[in-house]
Amino acid sequence: QVQLVESGGGLVQAGGSLRLSCAASGSMFSSYAMRWYRQAPGKQRELVAGITSGGSTNYADSVKGRFTISRDNAKKTVYLQMNSLKPEDTAVYYCKALSAWGTFWGQGTQVTVSS
Repeated sequence: QVQLVESGGGLVQAGGSLRLSCAASGSMFSSYAMRWYRQAPGKQRELVAGITSGGSTNYADSVKGRFTISRDNAKKTVYLQMNSLKPEDTAVYYCKALSAWGTFWGQGTQVTVSS
């Protein structure tokens, strides 16, 4: 079982920045692929960014150039740096771990961007 705990959400004005963190349990974090998703009210959950165990990254078109995903294996944490935030980025953000034992989700953290 892998437990994930997100933090760093909050209220920010348009154009501002936030950094989300997702701390994982377990000793095999470096082998996990990690992803950030978001879900806005009334919408389906969507993939925002992903990072492989080797450090390769991918992003949704809507966040390319504004968001950066990174990981610190020593701290067993994945980050999502979000810059130039827009009101349409408002959502609950979730991290997901893909491991040899299955997939695991965090509880989510709310990000609200005011115009």
